[in-house]
Amino acid sequence: MRLAREAGAIIVSADSMQVYRGMDIGTAKPTLAERDEVPHYLVDLVDPEEPFSVADYQRESRRVVTDNSDRRILVVGGSGLHVRALLDPLEFPPHDPTVRLDLSALDPKEARRRLEAADPGAGAIVDLANPRRVERALEILEITGLTPSQRAMTGSARSVAAYEPLLAFAGFGIDAGERLAQRIATRMDSMVDAGFVEEVRSLRGRLGVTARAAAGYTEFAAHLDGELTLAEAKKLTRNATMALAKRQRTYFGRDPRLTWIRWDAEPEERYRSFRAELDRLGLWTS
Repeated sequence: MRLAREAGAIIVSADSMQVYRGMDIGTAKPTLAERDEVPHYLVDLVDPEEPFSVADYQRESRRVVTDNSDRRILVVGGSGLHVRALLDPLEFPPHDPTVRLDLSALDPKEARRRLEAADPGAGAIVDLANPRRVERALEILEITGLTPSQRAMTGSARSVAAYEPLLAFAGFGIDAGERLAQRIATRMDSMVDAGFVEEVRSLRGRLGVTARAAAGYTEFAAHLDGELTLAEAKKLTRNATMALAKRQRTYFGRDPRLTWIRWDAEPEERYRSFRAELDRLGLWTS
């Protein structure tokens, strides 16, 4: 927010769950006051019943970037795949519910046999031990006629593998530090104090397939159904959040384009470190 104010920038959320209306506390959504002060995009786009895929995010976020080409833009988040969907030439093959239904009836061993018969090199690209990944590869093959090996050889796929962006950007990450578990636990308590249980209660029965994947909502719905105590729901949510943080660390850690900022418990110190890096790179100099 401080950088956006100083630079006259807009903020584009790369959080996979802030697109859902009503999921405010659990996704740490920016407040209405913050959104009044600095324009935020990709927040509160759809109701939680609706699916919102990474391909949907890519389409909407690129539209925002195009429409604001005369503004400085801060992409903030979030999901590594969503960040790359905006910035890199990721392509998302189409879906076909009829094809998927037919493939879902296959025995996993038969599905794997079919994929390997069509593409002997598929194992280098697709996790053949994951039935969902095999099924998706067969669905794409049926719809497009392209095997995993053929898709991996396209120009865009090679660019994605080489971390060559479609949109020029300067990327920064803030290291999570060593006391991450404690901070997640503190955040969990503050969420409950802010009314997270009531938020989940208001959304029960409305969470679609995508929205219910957000950490905390399924766990706290189980608490409201009497299946978990509050302590158990909090513990499971902390564990899910910690697992997500580890996956994010691994995902972003592979990206050679990011400059990493040292963690400091004081927000002011983190800000100073970030500004120092911006100044060093000649971006938004004071």
